[in-house]
Amino acid sequence: QVQLVESGGGLVQAGGSLRLSCAASGRTDSSYNMGWFRQAPGKEQEFVATISKSSIITRYADSTKGRFTISRDNAKNTVYLQMNSLKPEDTAVYYCAAGSAISSRKNDYDYWGQGTQVTVSS
Repeated sequence: QVQLVESGGGLVQAGGSLRLSCAASGRTDSSYNMGWFRQAPGKEQEFVATISKSSIITRYADSTKGRFTISRDNAKNTVYLQMNSLKPEDTAVYYCAAGSAISSRKNDYDYWGQGTQVTVSS
């Protein structure tokens, strides 16, 4: 089992930045690929970014490419999402997830955090 806890969400003005963190505990020696997803009110959960175990591979949704950066520190069992140039449409609950595949599909992830709210005001 892997437990994931997100932090770093909050309220920010459009154009601002936030950095989300996701701390993993439990069987992290299994070394999972990690992803970030988000869900806005009344919308489906959507892929944001993913990173491979060794950080060599990263992938982003078109809506976040060039503004968001995913990274990880395996020594700290933590994955990050640096979000710059935030827009009101980025407002959502952000979830981190762990899985065995590098994927944009939520069904490919086995473990999920509880989510952290990000609100971007215009």
